[in-house]
Amino acid sequence: MAYYRQAGQIPPKRHTQFRNPDGGLYYEELMGEEGFSSDSSLLYHAGVPSAIVDSVVWELPDLATVANHPLTPRHLKLHDLFVSGAGNNVVEHRRLVLGNGDVRISYVIASEVSPYYRNAIGDECVYIERGSATVETVFGVLSAVEGDYVIIPRATTHRWLPGADGVQAYCIEANSHIAPPKRYLSRFGQFLEHAPYCERDLHAPGSVFVVEGNDVEVLVKHRGNGAGGIVGSRMTYATHPFDVVGWDGCLYPYTFNVSDFEPITGRIHQPPPVHQVFEANNFVICNFVPRKVDYHPLSVPVPYYHSNVDSDEVMFYCGGDYEARKGSGIALGSISLHPGGYAHGPQPSAIEASLGAESFEELAVMVDTFRPLELGEGGAAVDDGVYAWTWAGRRL
Repeated sequence: MAYYRQAGQIPPKRHTQFRNPDGGLYYEELMGEEGFSSDSSLLYHAGVPSAIVDSVVWELPDLATVANHPLTPRHLKLHDLFVSGAGNNVVEHRRLVLGNGDVRISYVIASEVSPYYRNAIGDECVYIERGSATVETVFGVLSAVEGDYVIIPRATTHRWLPGADGVQAYCIEANSHIAPPKRYLSRFGQFLEHAPYCERDLHAPGSVFVVEGNDVEVLVKHRGNGAGGIVGSRMTYATHPFDVVGWDGCLYPYTFNVSDFEPITGRIHQPPPVHQVFEANNFVICNFVPRKVDYHPLSVPVPYYHSNVDSDEVMFYCGGDYEARKGSGIALGSISLHPGGYAHGPQPSAIEASLGAESFEELAVMVDTFRPLELGEGGAAVDDGVYAWTWAGRRL
């Protein structure tokens, strides 16, 4: 983000002496993307941020995937993955639904406080389907409520504290960075007038969050020779990672609520890129929000049939009533996977039923990937097995 923020105490000049009240130096950490060539922030620690006293293996949950072969559109019922959130936390109990070399999509229902955690592989975008949570981070505290995207930059130490009613979270883990689409931004990084949201809609920590402590364990997900090239370590830090007295820069976690996305509509059906909210390497994130629909006198409000020549399409249905999928078995908490090489579109009965509609009260989060997705153990466990045949109404 080119949107500069500052919290807590910082010196007037970077990379200069900055002393605590006892006369000792604070320890400056540069947290930056793409080496030293992109967005960064400077954090000032009371303790040495590199001081660890132990590191052991963290055995990750099952991250193995299997190919979607033979090529098949699928309906995955995410709510069937958990009976409740009892005993679960957002970090350790995610179940992998879909994944490839660029992105992993998981789901979790949780009610317990998570361990301290850092993803050293890529940014995370966690969508809050239901419930709420407090997210404590090295930059400060975020409040996450239903409809929030929580964007957590790579290597940000944080933990999740679910609210009284728990939290249902749709977790999108990138192997890259996640950011607003470049076409929404000026060459200097400011949101342009045609963008469906702007800086005012992004909510970052407002103040620092300092915690004292010793021998603090942090779970770190990082690159290695495990399933998907991912392994985990439990690193114990000599002093608490949340000892940052001040920071400034353009790299930080933030929330964005889907209700603040201003939909772009037209006389005839608009293509999916108008619904885009974020981009990353080899995938994009879109959201379909309640909106007025096409107003040409002969318009067809539901999508036309289309072939995903270059991408797999994953739609997570998280609110309202999705018109194009009526008659398919899709419901709240469902995922539809429409793989590249397969022409998909609305259920036949939904086309006539949509004519004359003035608005859609639907809410869905879409991920389009430019490499094929494979099924994780969670996705395979809740595949309904019949969705592929619903357009024809029969199977050989």
